[in-house]
Parts: sequence; C-alpha cells; structure tokens
Amino acid sequence: MRDEFALERYRYLLQQIHAVNENLHRFLTIYQTLATSLVAAVLALFVGYREWGVDTATARGGVIGLLVLTTVVAAFTATLIVIGALAWLDYRNEECDLTDEMVAPDFRKRPRTRNFLRWYETYVLAFIVTSVLVMWLLAVLFLLPAMR
Repeated sequence: MRDEFALERYRYLLQQIHAVNENLHRFLTIYQTLATSLVAAVLALFVGYREWGVDTATARGGVIGLLVLTTVVAAFTATLIVIGALAWLDYRNEECDLTDEMVAPDFRKRPRTRNFLRWYETYVLAFIVTSVLVMWLLAVLFLLPAMR
C-alpha cells in the first residue's frame, strides 16, 4: 500500500513539474500577444491622432496609458513566471524527498538556485524586462517628443 501511494505521488509530482513547464510557454504567448496588440495601438494612435482629430494632450495621455497597461501585463506575466519557478523548485524538492525515501538517498540531485543561468525562465524574464524598458525608452525619446 505504501509503495502504491509513493508511486502515485511520484506520478503526480512529475505531472505537476510538466504542467509548470508548459505554463511558462502559455504565459509568454499571452504576454507577446497582449504586448504586441497594445504597442500596435500606441503606434496607431501616434500615427493617426491628428487625422482623427484627437487633441495632442489626449493622444499623449493615451500613449502613456497604453504603455502603462503593457507594463502591467509584463509585470503580471513576470510574477506568474517567478511563482512558477518557485513551484517547480518545490515540486522537485518533494520529488527528491520521495526518491530519497523510496529508492535510495541522493537518487536525484536537488535543484540548485545558483543554476538560474541555465533556466529558460531567466531568459524569458530578461526578455520581458528588456522589451518593456526598450518600449518606454523609445516612447520617451521619440514618440512623445514628436507629439507636440
């Protein structure tokens, strides 16, 4: 009975680890889709506000508002990725505890947080942060000054 329970728990842990890995791709897809749409709206507003008869101050406010919304989406996505990485660490440690007890001590090596440079979550987070910084930089240096 104990071995069956341990086997089922092990299967569950592996399934959860897989789900956490899959979620990263979903979160990145959501971020890319929303960020692309919002930045496209910023560019459309920048290009067309005069033709549409929108006041310059209102258009500038719209650009800033859309950029803030994009930043909020990025922050939410980054938070989900960090939480996913923490959940992955927890599941992996529980997997190691289970294999230590049921198979042999040190059967599986525990994950090390100092190996974060090997984790693709690190580079996804770096992409998100960089894209938001570049977006704001381009807006502040080029878009907003051109809207006078």
